[in-house]
Amino acid sequence: MNDHISGRGSSATAALEPVSPGRGPVGAGGARAAGPRSGLLLATILVGQFMALLDVFIVNVAAPTIRTDLHASGAGLQLVIAGYTIAYAVLLITGARLGDLLGHRRLFMTGLAVFTVASLACGLAQNTGELIGFRFVQGAGSALMIPQVLSLLQLNFTGEARTKAMSVYSAVVASGAALGQSLGGVLVSADLFGTGWRPVFLVNVPIGLALLVLAPKVLPADVRSAPERRRGLDLPGLIVLAAAVTLFTVPLVLGQEEGWPVWGWVCLGLSAAAFWVFTVIEGRLARRGGAPLVSPRVLRAPGMTASVVVIMLAMAINAGFLFAVALHLQTGLGFSALHTGLTFVACAVTFGGFGLTWRRLPVGWRPWLAPVGLLISAGSLAGLGLALRGGGDGGIWLYLTFLTLGLGLGMAFGPTFTLALMKVVPQDAADASGLLATVTQIGQLIGVATLGTLFLNRLGVPGPHPSAHAFAVTTVALTAVSVAGALVSGAAGVGSRRRARA
Repeated sequence: MNDHISGRGSSATAALEPVSPGRGPVGAGGARAAGPRSGLLLATILVGQFMALLDVFIVNVAAPTIRTDLHASGAGLQLVIAGYTIAYAVLLITGARLGDLLGHRRLFMTGLAVFTVASLACGLAQNTGELIGFRFVQGAGSALMIPQVLSLLQLNFTGEARTKAMSVYSAVVASGAALGQSLGGVLVSADLFGTGWRPVFLVNVPIGLALLVLAPKVLPADVRSAPERRRGLDLPGLIVLAAAVTLFTVPLVLGQEEGWPVWGWVCLGLSAAAFWVFTVIEGRLARRGGAPLVSPRVLRAPGMTASVVVIMLAMAINAGFLFAVALHLQTGLGFSALHTGLTFVACAVTFGGFGLTWRRLPVGWRPWLAPVGLLISAGSLAGLGLALRGGGDGGIWLYLTFLTLGLGLGMAFGPTFTLALMKVVPQDAADASGLLATVTQIGQLIGVATLGTLFLNRLGVPGPHPSAHAFAVTTVALTAVSVAGALVSGAAGVGSRRRARA
């Protein structure tokens, strides 16, 4: 096993050396050893991470209330949810690069400030257009802040300390989605001072302000990179990537409501062309010795390509499921926002719990966690579709399938994400964190845009229980994606075992 994963070797010793944040000894590749205040440092950056992740999903439970209060259309509602993720996904890698250029602490605090101000603006928005616009700004703030979390983590923890910190990180990422739904339900149902859905955004303001006060005291001082290691921003690549993601997302979100016009299909075709142009530009830049958005070294890391696919599929399943089931439970079954939010606790417990404990399993099991997890997810989704068919509420089976689904997705996501990051050298921490965080967000974006659109589209089918029918169709699609992910990750697991034997 790699020393970063097993904790053996000199890096494990370095992790025990007490150092002061920003002034401690720098290990191989520029990584500082964890010091006595490392726990406070980890807590600070992970609270920022959790807050930003929460905002991807906390809106789902509030969606019906937002739709009623602001008279939002179905497409407008999807853009309220997806707008944040679009900006987040497109700018993440550039946010990681800016952290390398300008300093990780500086960019973390800048992104946190933008996110906090945008959260206040979202909470005060008076119409759907304003809310969508402020959600884009909020996503941009997250894109500046979140890549610094992984970079700070990788650069300030080594050996076993890094492995443990990464496990906590993956548990935070894994549980944030379901907990976001739960917290959203609590806040909407509380209807604080008659504000309805607005606290799901305003809750970020006091937390963000507290972090802005604490961060300068606990985050390590920025160390300026040597001139030969500083890299440009790759603006052509950023522009083409932004165009490709936008051309792909907008027709998927608006197509169903607009009756799938010709321009939507044209945009989808152009998005494929834009993605191809992006790969050409990046390849040429790398061959000229430039700095593309993603280092080829990161893409060549063992198992990275398979990890990217598995993470993207797992997050698409997660986001598509959460969007569809939140709407079905409230609009189809008449659950309150609080009842809906608390229903997601079962999923959050197993999702996050596995993220914290998987390292205790035998090392030989690790290549098979993702395929087995995705098969468990497939079975859970199929069972959930059957439990809710015909307009029923599923009874105890609703909660049991949520438990097993959380476990399955936790098995697929947490270990895959952590082990993929452990395979890159510290110099590539920014690129790797940007790539995997972007893949996570693009997966969520695809899940909402495709599976969410499928659910909304099937709502219009005549019948006694249109919402139950729409959700049943969506679970069939979710089950198929889960099986596809299991096949990909299973093939990667076989390859990993063969490489280990060689």
